[in-house]
Amino acid sequence: MVGSERLTHRMLHLYGPLAFYVGFLLFPFYWMTLVSFKTTNNLFNLHFNPFWIHQFTVENYRYLFEHTAFPQWIENTLIIAVVSTLLSLVCSIFAGYALVRLRFPGSHFLGLGIFLVYLVPPTLLFLPLAQVIFKLGLYDTYWALILTYLTQLIPFASWLLMGYFRTIPKEIEESAMADGCSRLQILYRMILPLSLPGLLSAGIFCFTLCWNEFLYALIFMSSGTMKTLPVGVVSDLIKADVLFWGSLMAAAVLGSVPVALLYSFFVKYYVSGLTTGAVKG
Repeated sequence: MVGSERLTHRMLHLYGPLAFYVGFLLFPFYWMTLVSFKTTNNLFNLHFNPFWIHQFTVENYRYLFEHTAFPQWIENTLIIAVVSTLLSLVCSIFAGYALVRLRFPGSHFLGLGIFLVYLVPPTLLFLPLAQVIFKLGLYDTYWALILTYLTQLIPFASWLLMGYFRTIPKEIEESAMADGCSRLQILYRMILPLSLPGLLSAGIFCFTLCWNEFLYALIFMSSGTMKTLPVGVVSDLIKADVLFWGSLMAAAVLGSVPVALLYSFFVKYYVSGLTTGAVKG
């Protein structure tokens, strides 16, 4: 009886709320996938069950690849996200390590200032950044977004890595320096391998932000061939009061796949890096 009561208690207080929470989180993905495989008549017919597919079709996906520049949008977004992530990680590694290990006047306030820069809303920055981009002649190029995204990615990634670098004992570096290693050798051979969870969490955050960003991409990449995925979907699949719901949901499903795969493979390191950096930072 005791075992049965414990099982009932666990079902009601643990598995029940957990199942509800999981269902609540997964429902948007289920709904996107469902609508993407529905025909237009099926979608707006109130006699059909809205939570099931009565007429399966792949026309919505075919419309994306045949009547829009969806492959080009994916390519543009992927290039910008990957390059921005790599550059932000390189800059953040040097900045975070220097602020944690190298003591100089104002280092503490500089580290706090880097994080405060991240808190500035993008809506306040896009006007001065737009002037810089136009004067440099970078409008409608990959570098317009890459350099812009770095202003948001480097501050947060540096702050996160600073917290993770603090968890590494200084004695390891002191022993390496006693053996003749330079700062760069210590950083490359010892600090970076030990900081892998923090690096992955920072990289996933940077990639996700670049992949989903809309405001800067809308302002700096307006031509048809240079549009990113969020801008291309909104501009080409929403025309006045006509919304291509099936194709919109198909684009949302395909656009969420890279980020979902990234999180599913590295979720363990992502959570570890965020929690460690948050506690120690």
